[in-house]
Amino acid sequence: MTNQQTSDQLVSLLRELCGLPKETEWVEFKHNNADPKPLGEYISALANSAALQGKQCAYLVWGISNDNHALLGTSFRSSTARYKQQELESWLLQKVSPKIHFQFHEFDIDEKHFVILEIAAANHVPVQFDGVEYIRIGSYKKKLKDHPAKERALWRVFDKVPFELQMAAENLSSDQVLNLLDYPAYFDLMHMPLPDNRVGILDALEAERLISKPDSGRWNITNLGAVLFAKRLDSFSRLARKAVRVILYKGNNRIETIREIDGNKGYASGFEGLIGFINNLLPENEVIGQALRKSVPMFPELAIRELVANALIHQDFTITGTGPMIEIFTDRMEITNPGVPLVETQRFLDSPPRSRNEALASLLRRIGVCEERGSGIDKVVFETEFYQLPAPTFEATPEHTRATLFGHKEFKDMDMENRIHACYLHCCLKYVSSEPMNNTSLRERFGIDAKNSAMVSRIIKQAIRKGLIQAYDPDVGAKAMRYIPFWA
Repeated sequence: MTNQQTSDQLVSLLRELCGLPKETEWVEFKHNNADPKPLGEYISALANSAALQGKQCAYLVWGISNDNHALLGTSFRSSTARYKQQELESWLLQKVSPKIHFQFHEFDIDEKHFVILEIAAANHVPVQFDGVEYIRIGSYKKKLKDHPAKERALWRVFDKVPFELQMAAENLSSDQVLNLLDYPAYFDLMHMPLPDNRVGILDALEAERLISKPDSGRWNITNLGAVLFAKRLDSFSRLARKAVRVILYKGNNRIETIREIDGNKGYASGFEGLIGFINNLLPENEVIGQALRKSVPMFPELAIRELVANALIHQDFTITGTGPMIEIFTDRMEITNPGVPLVETQRFLDSPPRSRNEALASLLRRIGVCEERGSGIDKVVFETEFYQLPAPTFEATPEHTRATLFGHKEFKDMDMENRIHACYLHCCLKYVSSEPMNNTSLRERFGIDAKNSAMVSRIIKQAIRKGLIQAYDPDVGAKAMRYIPFWA
């Protein structure tokens, strides 16, 4: 690889990092500050946070404005930096334990100097600097011991046994196993005949890793078996809070609750009942078609199914005291699960799905709760467009992921941010469907007459100005103009 190729890669990496909406727990921006002791603490904090966030590397970048990510350049030179007559990098290597890989990269853009410190994620124990372990809380560097929940979560990341194959209940008799699990539901969902004897049932559950048999000769129920097929999740103390909560509110806020219920069945055996329960709670809209007036649910059932399945599959089970939650308001429905997403929310529609819980996801796919490929977000966007609903939103909080479906709203009642977001998702959906987005397709998405195409043109211009979409070929005429997402 030539120096030019390496430099191009670093420039591309820098621009990608600067494109983040804000500092994350695995990226830190600096202008010139390179005090050695805080730098060592950042290496520890970023390495541990990268492991916690499922990232392979973390980055500390010099030459960037912390406020707006402008390219300022830096006076820091890692190649000549020293601490007490010792080369900085050599001194840091002595102080960081265990010995993880980190490397400084220096390069110039338009005669401005930049430095990227690439830091490998911690991989089996937390990384220390000078005997102390650090972690990032938002954009702040803190001592890990002061945040025991983060410390526990980090150790779980290092655990070689995934959550699904850890034990929910141990040392059980065969009778106890069959009393705790809804095993007929497993055979029904897998379209398999129910064995006519206990041994056949237990052998099938063991082969699926829903239960295990240690040397003691008694049985254990794995988290996978309990989460998916528990008759009652509260029979397993560590999983009781993982039951799905459904809350119906009066109005558009959380002031007054009409109804609240905690689902107690396993996710697989209880999924259809959960979806039916949600649909029964939903308000309905009246629509007129073919001269007939009829009532339809506020939200498409397919969109609900996909988002609920995603919330179950992609949740972070290591976050204690919380579980998936579905909140229904008069104008929207919010579906929240513990855990930050493993891909950027703006890339939900096109990114291949990544799950913390591969065994759980695989089994739910096999029984038809979700598809074998794809995240289902493309279906959600398609359904909301088909029914001309406002575009769904996806957001990440410090410990949760939330998807929101909105009830019908006339185009005139949408603000510009709603319209731009819908434009971006429409462009993404068209791109992954190998179809062009243009003025006509967006106009049809909003249900706007051809004579008002200028309204759509203004939305497209705003989406371009915000960097969400771009022209596929800027040199063609306005009538033939097509658009693709910024990441395409």
